[in-house]
Amino acid sequence: MSYVPPHLRNSTTGTITTLDNNTTATTTNHKLNSNKSSINNNNNNNAFSNAAPRRSSTNNHIQPTRVLAVPNAVFPQWKPSERVLRLKPEQIEEVRLRLNVDVTVTPDSPPAPAPIESFTDMCLDSSIMKDIAIHEYTTPTSIQAQAMPVALSGRDLLGCAETGSGKTAAFTIPMIQHCIAQHPVRRGDGPLALVLAPTRELAQQIEKEVKAFSQSLESFRTAIVVGGTNIADQRSELRAGVDIVVATPGRLIDHLQQGNTSLTRISYVVLDEADRMLDMGFEPQIREVMHNLPEKHQTLLFSATMPVEIEALAQEYLTNPVQVKVGKVSSPTENVSQNLVKITENEKIDQLLSLLVEESALAEKLGHQFPLTIVFVERKTRCDEVAEALVAQGLNAVALHGGRTQSEREGALRDFRHGPTNILVATDVASRGLDVTGVAHVVNLDLPKTMEDYVHRIGRTGRAGSTGRATSFYTDRDMFLVSQIRKAIADVQSGNAVAFATGKVARRKEREAAAAQKEARIAQSKLPPTSINVEDKYKYMIAPAMIKKEGSADDAWDD
Repeated sequence: MSYVPPHLRNSTTGTITTLDNNTTATTTNHKLNSNKSSINNNNNNNAFSNAAPRRSSTNNHIQPTRVLAVPNAVFPQWKPSERVLRLKPEQIEEVRLRLNVDVTVTPDSPPAPAPIESFTDMCLDSSIMKDIAIHEYTTPTSIQAQAMPVALSGRDLLGCAETGSGKTAAFTIPMIQHCIAQHPVRRGDGPLALVLAPTRELAQQIEKEVKAFSQSLESFRTAIVVGGTNIADQRSELRAGVDIVVATPGRLIDHLQQGNTSLTRISYVVLDEADRMLDMGFEPQIREVMHNLPEKHQTLLFSATMPVEIEALAQEYLTNPVQVKVGKVSSPTENVSQNLVKITENEKIDQLLSLLVEESALAEKLGHQFPLTIVFVERKTRCDEVAEALVAQGLNAVALHGGRTQSEREGALRDFRHGPTNILVATDVASRGLDVTGVAHVVNLDLPKTMEDYVHRIGRTGRAGSTGRATSFYTDRDMFLVSQIRKAIADVQSGNAVAFATGKVARRKEREAAAAQKEARIAQSKLPPTSINVEDKYKYMIAPAMIKKEGSADDAWDD
């Protein structure tokens, strides 16, 4: 069967229309008639629409010649082991308490599936179990123990977990299990499952995990669809037919507009780091995808924070979701020792070099490897400057930022993960989603603008139960954020819950409050010294430097 662009597929009859070999159909010659939302590209086309096109006056000779049915999605009835099924409600709550898992269901919805603390009790496909064993996964993490049963049961999920919790496997393994149950993918078919992620690096990390748990499956294909790489190679891969696509929203839209793939067979969707995608302005692309999915599909939304924007997105696109929250979401982890160092702007790089050279010397003296360290900076140019300064001191450092090519970014991450590099100098491109095992130290050479970004930065260390350090240099301009960090540290040390607002609106208010505080400080500094009227008999109590010479006393204490 030749490839048929999605704008020529008829979803109302459950068929795919194929054109004559002599007929050419292009998106520029058709205007689609669909009751779903459309992408307004330059040609006023809806690349997602599966409704039949209205024939234009220039192309009314197009005739369908062959029809291929679109298989219906399969949602198998999953059951855990008998041991899990026998658990009583009080036992289930006891397990959740032990796992530090909070589960909420919408009113009038059935109870959420019980958490499962063993992969064997999840009754997964034998090939998946084989790959779990190969990668030495022994016990599910808290988010996996609760989120996987929800996903395997076919219900929508809203997941919140602190960084390093293992959430990628929590949606990846059920996704592969779901795909195994579907009719095989044919050439020209769209994927069975879709994962949307905010950055190329996170998408690559997710695809790696998908491949890890599907390597024992024959003819199971995945594709990564991100910017910065050859779109022609992605086109060929998509048209050949793949089971799972992991994509960034912008590049996925490009392929859908070009007719390289479609959404007709998708029945499992994951929005990972959804809060970050909204921050990066991907909401229109997310909405286009979600509006044009087949009616029957399962949606999983994972977010490190729960701002009002995420709650609104979940309310619109998730059906009676089970909300699973693990740990203190959006809070500095107790596993990270945080140190704040006040400094001037001009001293920052020298202090950083001194700190890391000293750590290198100590590691060498003890016969240890230099601890994996991420240094966060504000700008791309500063990123390169700092990396070069570290290399000049004999340290193994590399820069990671959006200005580098995709191959350069991949190479930097590869060298950092597997050696020889042990210092990664990065902009906020590395602050979310990246999971590099063994990061021991995070240094904020430049503090971010908001508490939320600070939490995500230091969350690169102290992951999955390990401990880590965070050193943050700050100047007078950072005092608003520093006060928040100090309060959060005090709350963590005292065992109090750490809470702060997240999301676009909250960050805007935070920036406004910081700006107001800065203006007030500047205004205060411009005020003349306060004059005090003190009677002569009390002047002996005042330091001599505060009293003007005799003859000008009246001026000194005049209102």
